[in-house]
This record gives sequence, structure tokens and C-alpha cells, in this order.
Amino acid sequence: MAERKQKRYFRLTRSERASIERELGKRRPSARDVARDLGRSPASISDEAKRNRTVARGPGKGERAGDAPEDACARLQAWPWTCNGCQHRRYGCGKALRCEYSAARAQTLADGLLSGARRGVNAKEYDFERAMATIRSDVARGLSPAQIACGRADRFKVHPTTIYRWIAAGYAGMSDAELRRKVGYKPRREPSAAKPTSHGPERSYKAFSALPEEGRARAAEMDTVIGLSKDSQCILTLYSRPCKVQVCLLLPEKTSSAVAAALDMLERAIGKPLFQRLFGLVLTDNGCEFSDTEALERSAFHGTARTKVYCCDVRASQQKGGCERNHVELRKLLPKGRGISFDDLDGRDLAVVMSQLNSEPRPSLMGLSPTAMLEAADPEAAAALMDALGIEEVPYEKLDLTIGAVDRSRRERGLPPLA
Repeated sequence: MAERKQKRYFRLTRSERASIERELGKRRPSARDVARDLGRSPASISDEAKRNRTVARGPGKGERAGDAPEDACARLQAWPWTCNGCQHRRYGCGKALRCEYSAARAQTLADGLLSGARRGVNAKEYDFERAMATIRSDVARGLSPAQIACGRADRFKVHPTTIYRWIAAGYAGMSDAELRRKVGYKPRREPSAAKPTSHGPERSYKAFSALPEEGRARAAEMDTVIGLSKDSQCILTLYSRPCKVQVCLLLPEKTSSAVAAALDMLERAIGKPLFQRLFGLVLTDNGCEFSDTEALERSAFHGTARTKVYCCDVRASQQKGGCERNHVELRKLLPKGRGISFDDLDGRDLAVVMSQLNSEPRPSLMGLSPTAMLEAADPEAAAALMDALGIEEVPYEKLDLTIGAVDRSRRERGLPPLA
């Protein structure tokens, strides 16, 4: 039979290990014979038998066998390195140590060795320590792993999942407890059947869903965020779906007239044409503050319509999920459970909040921030909106999605901190 051409080096397969096990089971096993059949070198076959043999009897039974002691059988100190094929393997052997080669166990040992070699971080120690220090600093500022991966791409290129894994592994003394979303989930309520809204079918979510896809994609989502139960003031939020821009307006009270007045103020500040471009179609919930839809739709100029309002189904806030999700970011700056009274807020506080929120890099925007996306899509509307509300683009290095950003601004103005 013609000899096979010896293969270039690559790892032994499961079937090749089975061939080695069969050869070792013979009375006079030959490393050259199995090496010739597999196209390997005899040294590779011998090394495989020695490296991946296991203890069949003696200390460490079932584990990888190390070097055999001097008083061990000669078969364990040189080829074939195992008791396979020995006539005394089952009975009649008085040696304290026995070793055997099993293709299945050898494959498991080899796979474990490869896995262990890949364990850890593929980076130099200094570079990794510097990266983890940066990640820890950014997490402390309220940034998510996805935002860190986008914002720090010039320093280290890692996937958000990798950052999650590093934190979970405890690198740099971090833990999952430092990630808001990791520890912030509550048990979900069971869904309930949808109830009819009080606004009629022409403003229902079904009517909204019947609109062309282009119209639904450019819609804005509207909601309110409340503080303490005793507070009179609350925050009206307008979320633009295309650019993910979040507008926050302070309401003196949670009523339809206050919402209409806030929309009037915004319309006068940026002009009716720009208002209609940004908020010409609005999806909101069934809160009492949105009950006077005619007042919300009526323009501050000449009483004509400025927008069209649609309502979600009852107890179906997920239908305006973008707004709800952005409230999570808002609560980073104005967290619950800290005794923050919204009656202490003013317009400048909300300008700081909007500047921070809309400067976050968003993975869904290819790493751009909402303000950068709006400036690219509609420079005129971006300039008017940012000027009217005092929104500024915050550099990544200065992003701070914590209450500290608002409190610093208040200290500069001689006001006490919120919390």
C-alpha cells in the first residue's frame, strides 16, 4: 500500500484519535504504522498518547496522567505510554499505577486545553488596565456598555457583550450591580385585554396603525414624567422617532391646559412650519392631561391645526416604546427614590437634562447622538430647537448621565442641589 503524504501540522481529529486507540489496543502497537496511515509523524502519535492518557488506577484516577515514576511499568515510561494492549491489563498486574488511552477522553482533554488557552483577555496587561479604568469611569457616569463601545471605539474596539462579560467577571473590581439595567428589572405584570379609549376610533391606535409606514416612522411620542406625589410640577416629554431626540418641557401642573400651553410655547419658539416637521404627528397615552385633544392640536397661530394626536390603547404603553425607553435614560439624571422634588426644577435644569440625553451615542444611530442625527437630517430644525430650549452638544468625555450633572449646574447658579 502506498504511503500517505505526511500532512502539514494541524490538530488531530476525533476519528484520528480513535485510530490511535485501536492501534494501542494491539499486543505490539507501532507508532510508525498508525502515523503512516494517518499521514502524521511518529513523534506526533507518540506525543498524543503520552499527553492525553488518563490514570486508570492509582492517585488521580480519571485525570490526565503526568510523568510516570521510576518504579512504574516500562510501558508507561516509553512508547506506547499506556496499558492498552497489555495482556495483564485486566488481571495479573501488581503495579500501583495504570494508564490508558481513550479517544473520547483524549478529545475532551484536548478541547479543554484549547479552551483554557483562549481564556482571559486578548490584550497587553497595561492596555487592558487602561481600558478597564476608562470603562469604570464611563459606567460611573451612567453610560451603558453599548454607548461605551461606540464612544471609545478610537481607544479600544470591543463589542458591548465583551464589556458586559468583563464586568460580570469582576475585572477592575466591577460587578453587575454597577449596571443599572442589570439590577433594575421588576417582575412584569400579566397583560390585560385592551379597553376602548375615550377619544373615539378616529384617534385610536388602530387608526394610527392604518397610517402609511412613512407617517408612523416620523411620528413623535408624547408622555409625562412625575416626581413626588406632592409635586405640582411635572415634565412633558416629546420623543422624535426618526432621530431619537427627546424634548423635556416643564409643566406647572398635570392638566390639558398646561400641556397645550407648553406646546404653544414651543410652537412660537421654533415656528409653525418647523413644529409640524418635528411634531406634526403625535402618539400619546390616555392620561387626563391629554384629554383635550382639540386644544393640543390647535395652533398658536390663527387657530389652525398644528398636529394630529393619536392615542395608544389603554394599558398599552409599549405602543410608544421609544418614549418609554428614553424615560429610562431620563431617570438616570432624575432618579426615583432620591427625594427629588420636581417643584424645585426650572427650565435651565431641563436644558442640562436634554443636553446630556441628546448627546448620548446611540448604537441604533450608528454611534451618532440624537442631536448629531437631527443636525445631519434637518439642520434648520436642529438649530431652532436647540436654540429655543438651550440644548447643547456635550462631548463624550464630558457626558454625565447622573444627578451630578444637574447639581453642578445648579451650584454654578447659586442654587441648592436637588438631592
